[in-house]
Amino acid sequence: MNSEKRLHRSRLNRTLAGVCGGIAEYCGWDPTLVRVGWIILTLLGGSGILLYLILWLVMPDAP
Repeated sequence: MNSEKRLHRSRLNRTLAGVCGGIAEYCGWDPTLVRVGWIILTLLGGSGILLYLILWLVMPDAP
């Protein structure tokens, strides 16, 4: 069986666009921890917002 792991935006753990939920599903982490990390990254310099928008455009939606 070929079960290839792919990064995609989550349909289940979606708050805004599913980017944090998709990263959490891919890595096997809790989505809340990924969201807290994103907030910290945003507060430390604002790069979290730009990175989120880029990933929103680049990551495909879950099948």
